[in-house]
Amino acid sequence: KAPVVGCIASTIGVNAFKPGHVMRTREPGGTAYTIFRAGEVHGRITPRVEAIAEMLSVVDSTKVTTNLWGERWSKLTTNAMGNGISASTGLGTKQTAELEVTRRLSVRLAGEAVRVGQALGYELESIRGQPPEKWVAAAEGDVAALEEVEGALINASKRATEEGRPSTGQDIVKGRRTEIDYINGLVAVRGDEIGVPAPTHAALNEVVKQVERGELAPSPDNVADL
Repeated sequence: KAPVVGCIASTIGVNAFKPGHVMRTREPGGTAYTIFRAGEVHGRITPRVEAIAEMLSVVDSTKVTTNLWGERWSKLTTNAMGNGISASTGLGTKQTAELEVTRRLSVRLAGEAVRVGQALGYELESIRGQPPEKWVAAAEGDVAALEEVEGALINASKRATEEGRPSTGQDIVKGRRTEIDYINGLVAVRGDEIGVPAPTHAALNEVVKQVERGELAPSPDNVADL
């Protein structure tokens, strides 16, 4: 038996603003959207993963998945669309979606991450309610697809509070070391390994590191040319 059970928390916003206190910064998914997706590494449904899903269901909507690895890369894609942008610009989730330059950057990041994930053989789930192929099309200039995914980003941001901020953005505010090498940096590295470049992820990863080192102050100007 594998010692690890995986779980994805999809489109959830939280902030541990002081010890023992967690504030949700995004509306619960409830019946409209499944937040927790629990699954075995081997993909089979087992009693223990069903038990974990049942425990998590007291927090929000939950399901058991047979596609843990696809769920994980889909979640990575979602994180890579917003974490680095928030960290480098100082913007929260809602502001990132409202500002065109950062919204369009999110779309490009999504398209690159989807291409890398699919080339790695993962069966990706929907991202912000849109099929992965639509993000690729939007990133490559399909006007209709771009309109749809931008609308999805704006609609998703309406569930967030003004205080909502991705974890990497929270790290910068709190003066902590970020995990950007395991978000945008990971997409770039894995893309290079298989010959599917993700240059936007690589560039954003470096900008976040400059902000982390104090060489740049967080500002939307930091991503204007990416």
